[in-house]
Parts: sequence; structure tokens; C-alpha cells
Amino acid sequence: MQISFTRAGYDVRAVESADDAVLLLHREHFDCLVVDLRMPEMGGDELFEIAASVQPHLRQRTIITTGDGSERAHELIAACGCASLGKPFDLRDLLDLTRQLTLRAREERA
Repeated sequence: MQISFTRAGYDVRAVESADDAVLLLHREHFDCLVVDLRMPEMGGDELFEIAASVQPHLRQRTIITTGDGSERAHELIAACGCASLGKPFDLRDLLDLTRQLTLRAREERA
């Protein structure tokens, strides 16, 4: 995924854990965030809330991915109010959604 995003022209930061993501969110600015709903240290919904508190613009520019089709998963994503993609997804769909969100970021900066 990182290679595809880099080839598409994105400056990508991939991390091994949610804790690493939190540290990076405090050090760098991000136009868009892609997280999985289910991660070992914390849920994607929890990481989303941290990201939105550190960088409020990410509240409208986060994509949550999940293979969990449960009602609870849908409730968590709905509560976040952000974009989501169910797994398995086509990488082109993720790239298109990212493009839409980063275009919004560029328009807001202009």
C-alpha cells in the first residue's frame, strides 16, 4: 500500500503501531489519515479521536478501514463520522478517497 501511495505522489508515513502513530501526529502535520478499525494497542476509533484532538482537521480527513462487518463496528465508524472502506477493498478505491480528502486539504489552504 505504501508503495502505491508513493507512486501516486503522496508523502507517506507508515508506522508499525498505533502508539507510533500518536507520536508522529504530535511531530508532523498530516493532510489525511488511514487507519484500521482493529489494531493491537488501540482501536482505530480511539486513534481517530486522538488524531482529531491533536490535528482537528483530521476529523474530516480520516479513512477507517475494516473487515469487521458487525453492528458494533458500523456504530463505531458512524460515531466518528469519517470516511470508511470495508475489507477487502480495491486499492484504487482507497487512492480515490484519499485524493478527494487531500484535494479538500489543498482547497482549504488556498
